[in-house]
This record gives sequence, structure tokens and C-alpha cells, in this order.
Amino acid sequence: MATPDFIREIRATAGHQLLWMPGVSAIVFDDEGRVLLGRRVDNGRWSIIGGIPEPGEQPAVTAVREVLEETAVHCVPERVLLVEALEPVTYPNGDRCQFMDICFLCRATGGEARVNDDESLEVGWFELDALPPMEDFAVSRIKQATEEAPTWFAGIGQA
Repeated sequence: MATPDFIREIRATAGHQLLWMPGVSAIVFDDEGRVLLGRRVDNGRWSIIGGIPEPGEQPAVTAVREVLEETAVHCVPERVLLVEALEPVTYPNGDRCQFMDICFLCRATGGEARVNDDESLEVGWFELDALPPMEDFAVSRIKQATEEAPTWFAGIGQA
């Protein structure tokens, strides 16, 4: 994930201390039921698409923007899948962040999937029974997207 300029400005005075950050992720399906994934430059792993909202940007707008920026695919958010505070991460440069992820189920509406920025090594559509190895973070969100369950909130039991 590329570091937005506003985060660089904060880091100039905050150093490597833990920053509480908003994050948005998107599970994008095409008309054939395939899911859109990108293989990340930073760790070489396949994952769902996501990023950090710009100041004042609405989360659903962030999802649409990130999908387009990273994959050249146009999409429409259909619903919030889950809201979850993730575990803190420490980046190779020592920066520490903890993200509050809002994940959206999205439907592709156009564009050809391709690497569209410097954050991805590869981009592609995958059948649900042929997903590449991914972290639990991504797999659990894809699973949630395939169910007709209500929005999931960590720490709150679903009836």
C-alpha cells in the first residue's frame, strides 16, 4: 500500500509511533462470480483490494477509487460486509499502524483487470474454488462476501 502524502506529513513529527488509521477493503465480484485479487508489491502475496481514505473521503468512495487505481476495474459498492479493528502491523521501515477496516462487497461494472499502479505485481479474476494462497484476512472477507449474512462486527455475536 503506497503511503499517502498526509501520512508522510504526520510521520515527519510522529516518528514510528503507532498510528490508528482508517482502512477500506473491497471484495469485487464479476458477473461470472469470480473475485478480483491483486498480488502486492510490498509482500508478494495475493490479496483483496484496499487502501487508506484521503482526509474527508467517504469509505465507499475509497473502495471504488482504490479498485480503479489498482486494477482499472470500475465497481459499485453494494453493502458493508464487516467492520473490524485489525492487529497492529510494523513495516520494514519501523512505522507502526493499526487499521480499522471497513470492507465492502462490490460488483464490477466495467474495465479490464490489469496492473494499474505501482502497488501490484499482478491482478486477476479468480474462481472461488481456485483461490491462490492468501492471508486469513483476505480469505475470511471473501467467505463473508459469499454468504447472505448481515454485516459482521468483531466482538458482537450474530443471532
